[in-house]
Order: sequence, then structure tokens, then C-alpha cells
Amino acid sequence: MIFLFRLIVVVILGILVCIVGTIFCLFNPRNPNNVARFAHIFSAILTPLFGIKVITRESKTVKDLGSVVYIANHQNNFDILVGGDVFQKRTVTVGKKSLAWIPFFGQLYYLTGNILIDRDNKSKARNTLSQVINEMDKKGISIWMFPEGTRSRGRGLLPFKTGAFRTAIAAGVPIVPICISNTNNIKLNRWNNGFVVVEMLEPIETKDLTKEDVKVVIDQCYQLMSQKIAQLDDEAQCLNHQKS
Repeated sequence: MIFLFRLIVVVILGILVCIVGTIFCLFNPRNPNNVARFAHIFSAILTPLFGIKVITRESKTVKDLGSVVYIANHQNNFDILVGGDVFQKRTVTVGKKSLAWIPFFGQLYYLTGNILIDRDNKSKARNTLSQVINEMDKKGISIWMFPEGTRSRGRGLLPFKTGAFRTAIAAGVPIVPICISNTNNIKLNRWNNGFVVVEMLEPIETKDLTKEDVKVVIDQCYQLMSQKIAQLDDEAQCLNHQKS
């Protein structure tokens, strides 16, 4: 019963926000500030609906950095929801062109200013890195990426792919890791889903690095994030036990 109630309410609210958001963005299309704006709105509306209490910690220095590449662990679709509150201004994501055709959501995704790439066209896919860097240079934007490349779904932090790190090094911008505690225990048929902790780590500089340093940076980020995620899992577990 709880599952059905949530499903109906989420669909209705999601459609309403997408329609209102699309109309709003038509007057200010492709403005990258729109992504953070609607990430915050979706997070504020939906996390209480799912019975999730989110604790967020942002880096104090990130607002002075200019363009950066944010990297976050990706367990399931709840990560995007609970991480929405730390989404910074002028930050966008990179998605497939086909996303633009999803009813309601796709139009908002495009108009908010996210970067769409053609992954089905191999020749164009090879130029994705250049396309993203050009957008960063031209618009002064930051990029949010999931370096695992897929949802881990309870398998722990998966090995990182190179794309986010190659992008940061080629653009000469810092990497900012974002760590999210366990979201795999969130159940749609349970009113209270407890605490999730989201923490933004200090930036990792790349401006003096080359493509030969990619593996070293990947290993550094992976170690930092895996250790921090374990700490956040313990913290969230303690908070949930205190409340139970």
C-alpha cells in the first residue's frame, strides 16, 4: 500500500515539476544554473516523500574554484535524488541524446542545459571528450559524472572508468569527489528509510598533470572515496540505530 501511494504521488509530482520547469526554462533555455535549481527542487520534494533524511557536507573551497569535474559514487537512482542538494551552480551532467525523448523529463533535461552526446554513433562518441571540454571552456561550467559508469547495486564501489579523469586533466580543472552513504537499503514500502550522508571532499588539483597521470589520479580518488564511503556508512548506521 505504501509502495503504491508513493508511486502515484511521485509520478504526479514528477510530471508537474517537469511541466512547470519546462515552461520556466523556455524563458531561459540551456542556462546551466537551471540544473542545480531543479536538482534542489526534486531533492527537497522527494526525499521526505521517500522517508529519507539527508545530511550534506560541502567543501568550503568549491565555490571559488571555477570549473571542476565532480565525481560521485552511483549505487542506484536514489543517489541522484539524495545528492541533489549539493549540486552547485553552473554544473551539468552528460547524458545520451535519447534522454531528450523521454516524455516530460527529457524536455526538462535538455532545456536545463545538460550536455547530450550521441553514444550510438561511434565516430561522434570518440569526440565526446572534446565536446565536453569545449562546453566547459565556452560556458565556464562544471561537470557531474559517475566514474563507475553504471549503478553498483550493492556490489560496493566499482572500478572507475577513465572518462571523468581524462576530462579533468585535459581541461586542467580540479576533481571534487562526492561520497554518498548506502542507499541500497531504501525500501519503497517502508515509511521511514532513515539517514543518508552525502559529503563533498576537498578538490584534487590536475592542472600540472598529463594523460600519463590518469591511472595515478584514478587510484588516488578511488582510495579516498572508498575510505570515506565506509566512514559515511558507519555514521548513517549509527544515526539510524539511535532513531530506531
